[in-house]
Amino acid sequence: MPVTVRPRKGRGAASNESGRFEGEKRVAFDDGWGIADEEPTPLTTTLTVDSTRTIIARNDSPDIGFDRSINPYRGCEHGCIYCYARPSHAFLGLSPGLDFESRLFYKPAAAELLAGELRKPGYNCRPIALGSNTDPYQPVERRLGVTRGILQVLRDFRHPVTIVTKSAAIQRDIEILADMAKNRLAAVTVSVTTLDRSLARRMEPRASTPERRLETIAALAAAGVPTGVLSAPMIPALNDSEMEGILERAREAGATSAGYTLLRLPLELKALFKEWLKENFPDKAAHVLSLVAQSHGGRLYDSTWSKRMTGTGPYADMLRLRFERACRRLGFNQRTEKSLDTTLFRKPPQKGDQLALF
Repeated sequence: MPVTVRPRKGRGAASNESGRFEGEKRVAFDDGWGIADEEPTPLTTTLTVDSTRTIIARNDSPDIGFDRSINPYRGCEHGCIYCYARPSHAFLGLSPGLDFESRLFYKPAAAELLAGELRKPGYNCRPIALGSNTDPYQPVERRLGVTRGILQVLRDFRHPVTIVTKSAAIQRDIEILADMAKNRLAAVTVSVTTLDRSLARRMEPRASTPERRLETIAALAAAGVPTGVLSAPMIPALNDSEMEGILERAREAGATSAGYTLLRLPLELKALFKEWLKENFPDKAAHVLSLVAQSHGGRLYDSTWSKRMTGTGPYADMLRLRFERACRRLGFNQRTEKSLDTTLFRKPPQKGDQLALF
């Protein structure tokens, strides 16, 4: 008989339903030997080489402030249950559930590929975003150093970069970022979802604690790196009451810019988030989902440009007004990536280059 899937310690999703492109569906089944009563076994993270031949991804989305990005990893061990990137794992024939946070792909040739693409004739320099899909500083980065290699290339080419992360691990690379920031070539945004450590552990089990993220903002700011805070996602009736508190603490730590987004539930993420809500907040689940739907035209998600990030309707308007008022009161500036310098870009000499003429 089918059984209710129980969450695993240290993981965000409880289930591992098939992705939308798979031809079969997985169903947890009790074979009569009492497996439904057993504690789920720990899930080991596996790493697979992503043998991509290109590294810079491009987009023309009108509501995103960049047209190119790099994702050093596919999948993310942080395990954030609300992560809008989860459905992207379906393109790999894997589940947006547990597969997304335990079956990771990394790009060991990222730095080499990036240098090659930046050297192409006619390359037009504009800021590259790191962390647009999955976190470039998730736990495996400490060992693999893929993101660090990318930063070193960008520094050598004097190429501007923006980073979004919720990991204190970025502090390892402060020296590189501070060096770039001197020439307006780097800006970092740290995502802070909640100040409640208990809630954070349930929502984003392997991400840095709220305290560590605020410490990271302070460390980056002290090193001269323009640093912002992203209070995201705001989840109705769950963490939305913390918006002003998050912004205040981040400003005290040294953040100079701010942003926010409303919870997004595309594709398979709807079922995963519902499952998590019923397990962790059964009394609030219906109310949370009702407010989400009210902010997306009666649906749990609306992918329309300019609406998908912040929603529409009374609740979404209230959230926007609260954010704007808090930013005015706290003196937050516009997003820092707008001030990055693209005029310093140059291709560093390499072996075999013709000597410059004097």
